This record gives sequence, C-alpha cells and structure tokens, in this order.
Amino acid sequence: MTGKNATEMLQPDGAGIARAAEILQRGGLVAVPTETVYGLAARADNADAVARIYNAKGRPSFNPLIVHVAELAAAARLARLDDRAEKLAAHFWPGPLTLVLPLREDAGLAGAVTAGLPTLALRVPDHPTMQSLLRVLDGPVAAPSANASETVSPTSVDHVLKTLDGRIDAVIDAGATQRGLESTIVALRPDGSWNLLRAGPVGTEAIAAVLGSPPAGASSGVEAPGQLERHYAPGKPVRLDARSAREGEFLLGFASVGGDWQLSGSGDLAEAAARLYAGLHAAAEANAPRIAVAPIPDEGLGVAINDRLRRAAA
Repeated sequence: MTGKNATEMLQPDGAGIARAAEILQRGGLVAVPTETVYGLAARADNADAVARIYNAKGRPSFNPLIVHVAELAAAARLARLDDRAEKLAAHFWPGPLTLVLPLREDAGLAGAVTAGLPTLALRVPDHPTMQSLLRVLDGPVAAPSANASETVSPTSVDHVLKTLDGRIDAVIDAGATQRGLESTIVALRPDGSWNLLRAGPVGTEAIAAVLGSPPAGASSGVEAPGQLERHYAPGKPVRLDARSAREGEFLLGFASVGGDWQLSGSGDLAEAAARLYAGLHAAAEANAPRIAVAPIPDEGLGVAINDRLRRAAA
C-alpha cells in the first residue's frame, strides 16, 4: 500500500462495517472512530495483527494497548472484575473510562497487548460505529489512537491519513469525534486503592464519588497508554500559558485570549477538548515555526487538556 489514499476508505454503514470486520478477521488493521479519538483496531487475540499495530505506529513494545469490547460480560471474560469495577462500569460504560484490571489466565489475548504485564486495560466504547463493529466481529479489539507514535492524536480521517495512509488497510469515515480527548484510565489495585493513570473526560471527582475513596499517589512505570512523558507532539516547540503570540508563533486561543485557532471563545472546556487536537494539527501545518497556547483552567476537563498540552510541550 503506497501513495495517496492507499488506505481503503469505508463508510459507517452496514457494508462498510462488514468490510472492516472482514479485514480484521484476516489480521488487518482498520482505523475506527470512537467517541474520544480514532482508534487503530486489530483483533486482540491475533498476535500477528497486534504486532502490526506496533509496527504501523512505531510504538514502543513496552507501551500496552487498550482492549475494546461491546459490553460488560465480554470484559469479564478477559479480566477479573471486582465490585468496584462493576460499579464503575454501571456508571460510566459505555463511555470514555478505561479500567486497568487483573488479566484472566484464560483470556486468550496476544501477549503484546499487555506488554507482558499481569493487568489489562479495558473499556466499552460509546460510539455506534465501533459498537456495531465489535458486535459483528464478536471479539475483543485492541485499538490505540490511529496515528504514528508521539504525534498528535486523530479526531478526523484526515488526521489518521496524515501519518498512517498506506500503513494500514482501511479507515471508517464517520466524521469528527465528539469528545476529542482519550479516555480516562483508572487502575484498581488488589488492596482496595486506585490510581489515576491518565486524566480524561471522566473526572477524578466523579470516580471518587462512585468508589468512596480518593486516588492513591502516582503509579510507577508504564501501565497504560498516555503515560510517556513526551506524547501528543506536534513537531514544533510548544509554549504554554501564553497571553499573546510572540514572533513566529501560531497561537491557540481560549476564552478572552484570541489566536490563530480558537479552542473556545466562550471558555467552554468541553468545546476546547473537542477542538484541541484539531488545533494542534492546524498549528503543525502552519508556516509558523513555534506554537503557543493560551492558559487553560486546571479544573474539571481542563486537567485532562493540560495533561495533553504538557506532554506535547515536553
């Protein structure tokens, strides 16, 4: 597969989903929309297919993948769910919450999915296209973001093709994603504690309200996607908390700070999250050699936005 649009374009209808399932069944790779970002899907129980994910993305082998399933019952066949996991699932699944849980010995997944760890990152996505694909496929799907490793995550098909055209078999075009930020990741520990591994659309306070306890301190090592210090990089220097642009900077504005790309003129954090990666893609393609980003309140969804921006600037 070489050349422009060498990757097959599919529509989010019955024919497109059936074609995507056919490609996945034979070990191929398909970029699929979720409510967060586009994911690069492969059968999670096919070692060769999972290896293709790492090769296509240039992803380090120690960085585990999130496995997507259609429902709670499917998750329970892959990992050990305790009362806390079931409570969180009841509140937030389907949706943008990933749980890191003890892997079942009989899960039957490719070893590279967990990067050799005894735990598995699982979520039930809330997007009709991904849900339909999971049910037609009737099996678990590993699906990290559909972009080259360390680059800006994709919220549209154009973003996917920017780094993966010709490197993957197909992409399902269902338009821009809604949330715009990857899922929140929470690890549930055997001692009853829990850790926030990645900030996302589901806030820490909402999780603590369900579990009845605050998160423990930071975890050690890489247990889930999004924990690498450098990530979401647009390929240019990034300056944060900018009130105005300096010479040679493309400014991402927010609220009262205008810019070349406005994340949200009204200061709406949900809108800013949905537009963040598109803004970073626009900044990467602009002639300006550097990027500046207006201050984002470090509260609510702003915690997740600032997490991505700090890693982009690393």
